[in-house]
Amino acid sequence: MARKQEKVPYRCISCGYESPKWLGKCPECGTWDSFEEAWPLPQEEGFRRVDNRLFDKSPKVQMLSDVYVGPEYRINTPIVEWDRVLGGGLVPGSLVLLAGDPGMGKSTLLLQVLAFLSNHYRVLYVSGEESPRQIRFRAERLGLANQPIMILTETSLEAILDVVHSRVEGERIEILAIDSIQTVASTLIEASPGTVSQIRYCTDRLLQLAKRFQITIIIVGHVNKEGAVAGPKALEHLVDVVLYLEGDRTHTFRLLRSVKNRYGSTNEVGVFELKDRGLQEVPNPSQMLLAERPIEVPGSVVMATVEGTRPFLVEIQALVTPSTLTLPRRTTIGFDTGRASLLMAVLEKQLHLSFAQNDLFLNVAGGIRLSEPAADLPVSLAIMSSSMDCPLPSNLVVWGEVGLTGEIRGVGYSILRLTEAVRLGFNEILLPASTAEQIRREKIAKDVKLMGVKNLREVTKKVFR
Repeated sequence: MARKQEKVPYRCISCGYESPKWLGKCPECGTWDSFEEAWPLPQEEGFRRVDNRLFDKSPKVQMLSDVYVGPEYRINTPIVEWDRVLGGGLVPGSLVLLAGDPGMGKSTLLLQVLAFLSNHYRVLYVSGEESPRQIRFRAERLGLANQPIMILTETSLEAILDVVHSRVEGERIEILAIDSIQTVASTLIEASPGTVSQIRYCTDRLLQLAKRFQITIIIVGHVNKEGAVAGPKALEHLVDVVLYLEGDRTHTFRLLRSVKNRYGSTNEVGVFELKDRGLQEVPNPSQMLLAERPIEVPGSVVMATVEGTRPFLVEIQALVTPSTLTLPRRTTIGFDTGRASLLMAVLEKQLHLSFAQNDLFLNVAGGIRLSEPAADLPVSLAIMSSSMDCPLPSNLVVWGEVGLTGEIRGVGYSILRLTEAVRLGFNEILLPASTAEQIRREKIAKDVKLMGVKNLREVTKKVFR
């Protein structure tokens, strides 16, 4: 008698929601046409499976007080920005996910990190997207062709694990890098590479490999059109560290941001510049971003922003011009368009400025994207300066949040912003009145002119005299 075929459920490739039948729209995340066949994950010898995850069959129970805590050990590199974001370096036995848009330089940064580590550790670089010749050409361009990095071009998970396990004790792999996780597939899963089942299963196997043998594993992940890591959201939950390499393709500025770190802070940001020789560290990003700033030009404002816990200065440019269209344009680069429209509405209400017949073009120079509320006042000031055709002082730095009634609210990290502004020679600061009073009480900036403002009307009196 023929064995009855096991019914295969369907799973959303965006969030992992399972359904006994195919659905056009996922009821969990709302994504259309995202369901694929979800084949059951196999049971393997020596492991037990709970909620589609692999665990040792005989786990050990320990008392918390009996757990041995030795000295913390980190794997460091000469790339200071990389180590800063990781909290001091890689941790042995950790699983790190490096994600970002195509063309950001993920593979370049990974190769640079592996090249430095290969001088002290046994490194295996697995690529499922490039041939050995392509990797060699990239290494030559970066000046890293002679580094002792072992490379493997393979997409089969079982083949990769066989290579790692086949190394004898004295030559065991210490650092494993996979570029990318979306190209790796297991022959035990009847699904194509990149699907939810494959990504979840392969990542889980790599996690068990890292914890069992104390191998540091770095996997590269692609980003979908929504800006999230392609694959199930569980991918970010499985790994120990999630790093995003962000930036604008038209600019060379890159930010390495940590959004999850079990071994350190998520408030650190690494700053790089993409050059012919790879990603180079930027020790002074403020100076680089303001190097070509025009002086005494209407619509140009310098803002002190904070990425993580790192302050730097950026230039915000606004252009307000008469429009020939029935519906004026609102174009922004590096700033939310809806937020810009909201600030224009506040300016119209509180200062009686009219933008109904004007186009607005807003740009954050250097490819930086501002999302913190502290950008409200600088953006408003840039729009006012362009609309009135009145330039601002060249030594002025601005930050602050703008409310719907025109009030100026305080924001965090004001001492860091002030310190960075003073370090670069700016001696006029426009900031919320509450923050200015606090700084005066603490007597932090003695030779700096602090202009505290409570609302937009005070801004016009103190800046546009």
